[in-house]
Amino acid sequence: MHRSYNSILPTHNRLLQKKWDDTYYNEHRQKVYTAKPMVDTRAPPTYMHLHLKLKKLQLEEERLATIERDNRILLEKMSYIMRTRGRVDNRNNYEYRSLNREKRQRELLRLTRENQSILGRITQRKPEYSADSWARQWEDDQKFMDNISHFPKNWWLMKEDTNVQNKNRKKEKSTVDKKEEVKESSRPGTPGSTKVVDENEEQKTKEEQKTKA
Repeated sequence: MHRSYNSILPTHNRLLQKKWDDTYYNEHRQKVYTAKPMVDTRAPPTYMHLHLKLKKLQLEEERLATIERDNRILLEKMSYIMRTRGRVDNRNNYEYRSLNREKRQRELLRLTRENQSILGRITQRKPEYSADSWARQWEDDQKFMDNISHFPKNWWLMKEDTNVQNKNRKKEKSTVDKKEEVKESSRPGTPGSTKVVDENEEQKTKEEQKTKA
């Protein structure tokens, strides 16, 4: 068999060359068979604590235990009610007590004392400025200003008063003149008086005609 073997490389002994090539090939095949992939396509590892959740089971057992205890207590109460007449305890004799009551009372008393002392100091305090002295000083200043002023005090009001008085006087004069004219026209012998007499006579004749009719 080794005589018919044709080696790729030149050799002196075909038998040895065939054995060497066969060993090289077998080694190559073994390496290919045992070669590791570059990409890991295996399934991820499974952890026991992810599948079996012990904490969840513990909580569930505790919850069932509390439910069972409540049910047992309720069953005992129902059996007691069935064996006896049963009663309803709806009284609450608890008295509310504040743990901070005394401290708050002391604080309130302290604040009231301080406020009273502050009020007393404020009321007993004398004013530093006198309103009476300010008023007297202002009166003196007014007198000085009146003495040095060119026009009298409140001269614009006096002017208005004089204007009003003049207007009233003019009105009085006009009314008096009108009255005098009326008196003069009502005197006999004047042309105005004859007109008034004629009008009166006409009114009297009209009234007499109406009464006759």
